[in-house]
Amino acid sequence: MFEITDTQKIGVGLAGFGISFLFLGVLLLFDKGLLAIGNLLFISGLACVIGPWRTLNFFFQRHKIKASASFLGGVFVVLMGWPLVGMILETYGFVLLFSGFLPVAINFLRRVPILGTLLNMPGISRVLDIIAGDSNRTTV
Repeated sequence: MFEITDTQKIGVGLAGFGISFLFLGVLLLFDKGLLAIGNLLFISGLACVIGPWRTLNFFFQRHKIKASASFLGGVFVVLMGWPLVGMILETYGFVLLFSGFLPVAINFLRRVPILGTLLNMPGISRVLDIIAGDSNRTTV
């Protein structure tokens, strides 16, 4: 196994709070204060979990520059006071940045006991197969 440091534990907490603030900001009709705090907490949590240099390397890879520009530009637009436009940019950048991780996350969530039952229902499963790009999936 590998050991999780205290900095990584703090990073998971920061990222969790960031996602919570982003969710509340969207739920409260794109409140720019909550969205700005959520963005800052999420990015700082990511930097604590994987380290600052790996975070910079992740965002500034040559093939991810369009996605990074969109995501970080969306964060900047939210901080400047245009929350709806910023969240659209961020969502586009987020999907492009983490599209490689999405199939892994979906397949992991399918193995979670209660959530897996819901995600393996016929209609939902078909949509997730399209998103994950795994049409020949075998269930264990």
